[in-house]
Amino acid sequence: MKSAAVQMAFTPYVARNREAAARCIAEAAAAGARLVALPEYFCLMGQRDTDKLAVAETAGDGPIQRFLAEAARRHGVWLVGGTLPIRVPGRDDRVRNTCLAFAPDGTLAARYDKIHLFAFDNGREQYDEGRVLDAGSEVASFAAGAHRVGLSVCYDLRFPELYRALAFAPGQPPCDLICVPAAFTYTTGHAHWEL
Repeated sequence: MKSAAVQMAFTPYVARNREAAARCIAEAAAAGARLVALPEYFCLMGQRDTDKLAVAETAGDGPIQRFLAEAARRHGVWLVGGTLPIRVPGRDDRVRNTCLAFAPDGTLAARYDKIHLFAFDNGREQYDEGRVLDAGSEVASFAAGAHRVGLSVCYDLRFPELYRALAFAPGQPPCDLICVPAAFTYTTGHAHWEL
């Protein structure tokens, strides 16, 4: 299956990011991609961790989720929607970093809430996702035609047990593809990615 990994420059403006993602999805589909994957937080690169709270959606409803479902349907592609902030029920101060995958008919194929939260402090830069995010706990994959696609997010790649679980899930074939939408910082990205 021809796949496309979208790379975008994010902004703090959801509408602008959604327009950029729409163009990238259309371009990938026109080039023959059957599966398109967006980056982590394609919808918002906030200035503060708490910026996620202002655009967070309730699971199953919201403009970002509707955009993803409609884009998958319009272009007839499997769409891995990077990530977006999904509200934690009963909490206004917490979200989950959620990766949603949509089928070519626009239906939800899978939901994965990032399990491993990132924290970093080198004296000059400081990050702690746990200030705003709640961790997920469930491994997720979906069947895209004859292929099984596993979902993970960014810092998860440091934890091999997640990928073992995707490879050896009871009653499931191993994953043919594992998506890892990521938005590492410049400093920490050097420790995780090799071009």
